[in-house]
Amino acid sequence: MSTMSQTIVNYVPSKPQGLGLIAVLLASLFCLWLDSRLYVWTNGAMVGLSPLTLAILTGILLGNTVYPRFADKLSNGVNFSKGEILRLAIMFYGFKLTFTQVATVGMPAIVSDALVLISTFLLTYWLGTRWLKVDKQTTMLIGSGASICGAAAVIAAEPVIKADAHKVTIAVATVVVFGTIAMLLYPFLYHLGWLAPWLNAQQYGIYTGSTVHEVAQVVVAGNAVSHDVGNTAVVTKMIRVMMLAPFLLILSFSLTKDESTPGEKQTLIGRAKQVKVPWFAFIFILIVVVHTWVPMSDSFERTMVRIDDLLLTMSMFALGLTTHLSAIKQAGIKPLLLGAMIFAWLILGGGLINIGVSLL
Repeated sequence: MSTMSQTIVNYVPSKPQGLGLIAVLLASLFCLWLDSRLYVWTNGAMVGLSPLTLAILTGILLGNTVYPRFADKLSNGVNFSKGEILRLAIMFYGFKLTFTQVATVGMPAIVSDALVLISTFLLTYWLGTRWLKVDKQTTMLIGSGASICGAAAVIAAEPVIKADAHKVTIAVATVVVFGTIAMLLYPFLYHLGWLAPWLNAQQYGIYTGSTVHEVAQVVVAGNAVSHDVGNTAVVTKMIRVMMLAPFLLILSFSLTKDESTPGEKQTLIGRAKQVKVPWFAFIFILIVVVHTWVPMSDSFERTMVRIDDLLLTMSMFALGLTTHLSAIKQAGIKPLLLGAMIFAWLILGGGLINIGVSLL
């Protein structure tokens, strides 16, 4: 069987995985329903919560109570959801983006996104590994979430980093906590007039999109000022999301050791041959290309977005099920402290980057 055929077969669930998949699917549908109900019950006040947050919290709750009793029967399907379903979710994320969106905000948004991404990830890595002594996997996951697109970036980086479930959960927790604070703080600072001397409304939208963690949080922070600012913020955020694929490739390369034969000079080509290419990220880009230039009906687009929301929710719920609170407790306060420091950097350092770009 060819490599491509084997890869496709891996994405077809087997009979032993069926029961676990059904359980994860039903729980994820409940989380999506609950998220929509919370939006109605709170009159939109909890829009930044997202089904992903509900899924991982529900998964952790069940994973540390009733799930261990049924793990033998459900674990195959749960692991399939954490792996293959996750990769499918990242691919289908492309139906939420188009390259046409890039043109509406121009070069300042692209430059701000790139500078924030690079500086945030490198600073996270330096602070985490050198100063706080947080393990490399947790540090890189926190850096991925803070610098690109929150929980989606964390779970997209997990197959490349090969991190343990509890480390992914810790990274997602920092995104939830500090992203939620940002969602409320940014509009507050804008309405106080503290940002007015340096950033106009359009530039505030770019600042928000390039520094706030989650897409849902960007929607709230941008639209709290105006609908136009909200659009600018979301498009800027989507450009940041598009940088996920090249980021994962570079990350994969940086984590790969040169396995040249003894005595043979180590080279970049030698390392490149060993890179495990995160091909699912490039299918994500391919879908963005197709979504941009191939006409699609609104109903089809909405259906694909809903499928992607479901797949993401399933992967997060499965992750929660396999996360043990004892492991999170053992990690201590340092990852949360690292998240707080990077949050401060996104506000101040990200602000300085955006001010500098606006002056060019």
